[in-house]
Amino acid sequence: MTITITEFDSVAIKNASVQFFDGATKNTGTKFGCVGDIEGETEAIEIVKKCAGVEVKKITKPTKMNMKVNAHIPVQVARDYFGLSNDKLKPGIWAYGSMSKGKSFVFTADVIDEFEDVVKLIAFSNCSNSTGFKIAIENGSDEVAMLEIEFTGLADSLGNFYYETLVDELDDPTVAEQWHTEFTPSLIQVPTV
Repeated sequence: MTITITEFDSVAIKNASVQFFDGATKNTGTKFGCVGDIEGETEAIEIVKKCAGVEVKKITKPTKMNMKVNAHIPVQVARDYFGLSNDKLKPGIWAYGSMSKGKSFVFTADVIDEFEDVVKLIAFSNCSNSTGFKIAIENGSDEVAMLEIEFTGLADSLGNFYYETLVDELDDPTVAEQWHTEFTPSLIQVPTV
């Protein structure tokens, strides 16, 4: 029996995960780190039909999503995200420069409604970083600064940038079990007969 949830208040974001692509293969999910906040905005194009110089029809089509995340992330996640490399360097030395190329990835997280004890799973299925490496260190600060990263959510094989589900509405428990480790469009797509 499917449950329908009619109200959801986003209170917190937790359990973020990232699944990096190494060429054509995708790695199993890795903890992304501690997310402070996330925000995003869709870029769209307008297609307009004019008759005698007057707009008579218009549709807006989304083209991508621009996301901004503030977080404390593990060292290796940052290296993969920004494309730091130790190629041709002594062990333990990592570099960032004009040849650096971050890996594409899937970003997933849990959004929590603490009022109703409901969890929403979110996923951006085809992402790439959209800014360069940033650094900010402040002596004497009473709080460690979060790293601000920006990424672009691009269309995946199904033409989507973003997915969400309320866990209580799922009929298939494997979707929630694999969301943060093996997210793919085929995980959430109705099987073909």
